[in-house]
Amino acid sequence: MNPVQTRFPRPSLTLLTLLVALASTAALAASKPASIDPQVRYQRESAACSVIRDVGDRNNCLSEASARLAGTKPSLAEEAPDILMRNALRRCEPLPESDRKDCVARMNGRGTTSGSVEGGGIYRELVTIEVGVAPPAPAVLPAPAAPAAPK
Repeated sequence: MNPVQTRFPRPSLTLLTLLVALASTAALAASKPASIDPQVRYQRESAACSVIRDVGDRNNCLSEASARLAGTKPSLAEEAPDILMRNALRRCEPLPESDRKDCVARMNGRGTTSGSVEGGGIYRELVTIEVGVAPPAPAVLPAPAAPAAPK
């Protein structure tokens, strides 16, 4: 047996296929300008991933291609802040009218905000002090008369 073979075993077919797929993806990226359409790049990368025989390696390759495509898309907040505001105000619609105006005020930034999405939720609080007429004091009834002493 050749000593070189014992120290350096033959690379597996899966590894070779993965290297070829990555090399072809790199070659495509180098041959095209950086302004290539992200969807076209994703389709090419997916096609390169499809030749990988090992299911786990193929899934990893496809996952990375999907992540690269997702990274090229703007988030909803960057894309349309007016849509976000409309959705926030729609959350107030099912509330009774008396509570809805406070909800709209909180969604428009009044009050205090704490928490985070990562932490499980955003807590918005708005304290409203309403000054009104005090309700009338309850009428004081006279104390019952003491029972008469027996004769």
